[in-house]
Amino acid sequence: MANTHITLAGAPEGFDAQLILKEMESSAQPVLHVARDDKRLAAMQAALGFFAPSVPVFTFPAWDCLPYDRVSPNADVSAARMATLAALVHGMPSKFVLLTSLNAATQRVPARATLREAAFTARVGSRVDEASLRNFLTRMGFSQTANVMEPGDYAVRGGIIDIFPPGQRGPIRLDLFGDTLDGARRFDPATQRTTEKLTEIELAPVSEVILDEAAITRFRQSYRIEFGAAGTDDPLYEAVSAGRKHAGVEHWLGFFQDDLETLFDYLPRGTIMLDDQTSPQRLARWESIADQYSTRMHALSQKGWMDSVYKPAPPEQLYLDDAAWDKAVADRRVVQFAPLPQATGLRVLDAGGRPGRNFAPERQQENLSIFGALAGHVKEKVAFGPVIIASYSEGARERLTGLIEDEGIGEVIPVSDWSRVGKSGVHLAVWALEAGFEAPGITVISEQDVLGDRLIRQNKRKRRADNFLTEANALSPGDLVVHVDHGVGRFIGLEVVTALGAAHECLALEYAESSKLYLPVENIELLSKFGHEEGLLDKLGGGAWQAKKARLKERIRQIAERLIRVAAERALRKAPVLEPMDGIWDQFLARFPYAETDDQLAAIDDVLTDLESGRPMDRLICGDVGFGKTEVAIRAAFVAALSGVQVAIVAPTTLLARQHYQSFAERFRGFPVVVRPLSRFVSAKDAAATREGLTNGTVDIVIGTHALLAKSVKFRSLGLLVIDEEQKFGVQHKERLKALRTDVHVLTLTATPIPRTLQLSLSGVRDLSIIGTPPIDRLAIRTYVSEFDTITIREALLREHYRGGQSFFVVPRISDMDEMVDWLKREVPEVTYVTATGQMAAGELDDRMNAFYDGKYDVLMATTIVESGLDIPTANTMIVWRADMFGLSQLYQIRGRVGRSKTRAYAYLTTMPRQKLTDTAQKRLRVLASLDSLGAGFTLASQDLDIRGAGNLLGEEQSGQMREVGYELYQQMLEDQINAIRSGAAEGLQDDGEWSPQINLGVPVLIPETYVPDLDVRLGLYRRLSDLTTKVELEGFAAELIDRFGKLPKEVNTLMLVVRIKAMCKKAGIGQLDAGPKGGTIRFHNDKFANPAGLVDFIGDYKGQARVKDNKIVVMQDWTRERDKIQGAFNIARDLAAKRVEGQKK
Repeated sequence: MANTHITLAGAPEGFDAQLILKEMESSAQPVLHVARDDKRLAAMQAALGFFAPSVPVFTFPAWDCLPYDRVSPNADVSAARMATLAALVHGMPSKFVLLTSLNAATQRVPARATLREAAFTARVGSRVDEASLRNFLTRMGFSQTANVMEPGDYAVRGGIIDIFPPGQRGPIRLDLFGDTLDGARRFDPATQRTTEKLTEIELAPVSEVILDEAAITRFRQSYRIEFGAAGTDDPLYEAVSAGRKHAGVEHWLGFFQDDLETLFDYLPRGTIMLDDQTSPQRLARWESIADQYSTRMHALSQKGWMDSVYKPAPPEQLYLDDAAWDKAVADRRVVQFAPLPQATGLRVLDAGGRPGRNFAPERQQENLSIFGALAGHVKEKVAFGPVIIASYSEGARERLTGLIEDEGIGEVIPVSDWSRVGKSGVHLAVWALEAGFEAPGITVISEQDVLGDRLIRQNKRKRRADNFLTEANALSPGDLVVHVDHGVGRFIGLEVVTALGAAHECLALEYAESSKLYLPVENIELLSKFGHEEGLLDKLGGGAWQAKKARLKERIRQIAERLIRVAAERALRKAPVLEPMDGIWDQFLARFPYAETDDQLAAIDDVLTDLESGRPMDRLICGDVGFGKTEVAIRAAFVAALSGVQVAIVAPTTLLARQHYQSFAERFRGFPVVVRPLSRFVSAKDAAATREGLTNGTVDIVIGTHALLAKSVKFRSLGLLVIDEEQKFGVQHKERLKALRTDVHVLTLTATPIPRTLQLSLSGVRDLSIIGTPPIDRLAIRTYVSEFDTITIREALLREHYRGGQSFFVVPRISDMDEMVDWLKREVPEVTYVTATGQMAAGELDDRMNAFYDGKYDVLMATTIVESGLDIPTANTMIVWRADMFGLSQLYQIRGRVGRSKTRAYAYLTTMPRQKLTDTAQKRLRVLASLDSLGAGFTLASQDLDIRGAGNLLGEEQSGQMREVGYELYQQMLEDQINAIRSGAAEGLQDDGEWSPQINLGVPVLIPETYVPDLDVRLGLYRRLSDLTTKVELEGFAAELIDRFGKLPKEVNTLMLVVRIKAMCKKAGIGQLDAGPKGGTIRFHNDKFANPAGLVDFIGDYKGQARVKDNKIVVMQDWTRERDKIQGAFNIARDLAAKRVEGQKK
């Protein structure tokens, strides 16, 4: 049957999707298409979605780790693979397309029989044995966590089991009553609330390694046969023997199951279609796998190796070599695509497609209109059949519509898919196509053909950022916290204290000289995180903290007043009105190779509105590096330059200035705008010419370092000043900037995130635009967290070196540099490296960075300075040594340095071999590894920001002040002060925001450990509870608790009531409320009550049962039952609150 192996030439990418659909229809069988790599797989999926949206398309992705890695494939990937295999085993439609990539097709998979056994189903009302369900989950590779967030997690809480099965729309929650399944419902992982009810559930394995007894025994035997007896230092062998999943265990799949099959076995009938160039790629992959195997076997025989043991499984166990591949596809119909025409003959057919025209030559010429060329081409082709222009996004399609119609093509028709395309005419579709093609009766032009590379991927469903914030915000034992009244202490943990004969959960805090403070959980809002890992503990009861706070209050008041004064002065000045010109503006926008994010569009909109207002703009744009701030500046500069004023862009380092210059020059090519650089990298002659051009007005846009601020630089008509990273300029430069900015528009860019709370209070004081979503979904970064392994890291650096890229190597301390430089010289002598630390002189550092940017070195070995503002598109591998020593935002920012271009980026976060990590470090790395698909990084970074906070908003002096009181409290004080000045209440100093009523009712107040076992979740709930005040909010919270954890225990009900009483007391100004069986005593905050007359009435209302005694009010009541006591305390607080409100109205 070998004659069924044919080559189909004339099948360019994009057109091949139509050929696959034709093959499926004519053979009436499924088609298995093997793409070259994951990028081609995604492109094929998009193309099939365009040509036949109704055809079922399944994907079988490859592992996202390399052969012989120390890490497991990502849980999402494993889960998607297992879900597809399970579907293939349990029944599929008769015709469908299965897309896979070469790496996935050449790797063996568990046998069909294994998958048939490995399924679990249950109906509501049937019996479920909890122990066997838990056993099934562990065996199938689910991992137990406190809160279910990711596919493959499960959590057990008493009779409630949460499971996130792979390949399903969301996690499910099972209610067990004894051993009966009482209810099943799906819930939203972000809010943990129910979304729908289910009647039956089905679970498939998450991992290809299924750890049952037989598999473990088989693994131990095979491992011993292959490598001899395992020593005590073999963590893999120990973990599997104990029935635990070890990181990277999937690479030894052949040891667990001796009957592995291929993907082709799962699809016994149907055609196999191969992408162009699959054979050479397949052979090269096999060679590299064999090579990686022999390297590791060689390392095993070396003595004195610092890494932990790694014993590689033989490659032919898991991967198909050439012979195995031939055998697997021997009896099948195999169609090999080739994009270019070939001589037809025996087993070579021509499909008639040809690659489309590329407009690169027209793009390079300044005097040709590229849209004119496109229009000519379309007019010529439309005679032969329909023309489709494929854009990358809705926005790009709209823009193109206008531009093409301007060129006189007549009407263009937007279409959603192929079925809408008519017999003739010009159609615009949203379809991410790499390059266009021409086929009989149809011409497809991709946006990339016309405008050059587009870097857009479809947006993944974004996870809610708030979740991560609560995780990053969570208090963990050992953290430093700030108590409003007592200062900096260390949080030790939750302890249950018995007060007035009832259990009360408290947070235990340790202060200087080992003194302890117990803070009741309902007053948790008095604590804020200090924001540093180290700091001095304050003394309990000492006056030092109060004095420090008072000093700071005065300074904060001055800062706030200064901010507001500056804003008021600016509102009175005038500046030129700048507006974009219509037609040329759209052409300029079309050059932007990305899809704008919503935040970016909002920021651009803000800036354009400011420029048209006639008042001087002073806007700050915050966004992480690479989030598209430069584009905002480019558009503002375009508007200003075409309105006839000059634009100056000032950056703190020559490297940043060069980067800006390159992006500006690229975007302004072909427009009537002169862009010139000015820094010490520019020759004296050019610099003099640029300065002269600025004075006589021939230079429109100048981009430079502080050389622009020299006295010798004079502008003819400066209209817009763009300042990048203002906080990095020195004092004199800042003064000069102030002088320049009197009546011009100013746009400041910064990558330092500004905390959320401050953004709100600053609105109207300083114009802020926040760009918080990353531009391309940066799935381009594959993150591995593992022990430092010489071979893996060597391979990573060499892989980057041989694909012509560069790598970063980041160490936490300068003292680690030498050790790692020695390692690099010894283990990877092939690469050249340069070192950079923050202690170098600015000039030298700048020179080294510029040299690296110019590609003179392969590896930049640096301390954390890598995080500040570097953007090097060719650098796409990042190695972080001792990742456990960095904070979360630091790691996120460091990792964001790679993955800036279309190449796949890798980040290796390595830790010390054979060393136990602290819990917080593990948690940090885990969060980061799952942050792949997330735009929450920015918000997360601003949480864990430590102190870099609002530095550039207000000036230098605060970082020292923040050190004194901790980060959250500082923000809180500044926010209160600004709001107070605004409302005109700030004649004196504000000091009443931060206190919390103390309530002792002698009733148990806690969330029992049996109800919510996980400490972090419990703390998070307490923290949220302390912010709730109204009855509606509390009822919503109670509903959520019942949904997540089951019926409310009595103590939790009491806790809710106490929180309500606390809110009432705060309203009434009650500082302390004690209640017992014979009544209660009340003490006001600062011993003052706002409405003395009302208080007299209140005491009168109790007809002799209430009296005043040493600054307290004593109310005599009979409260023997708990319920009466709680109700009575609430009534007192409510009545007093009403009186106080009355008093304030008068």
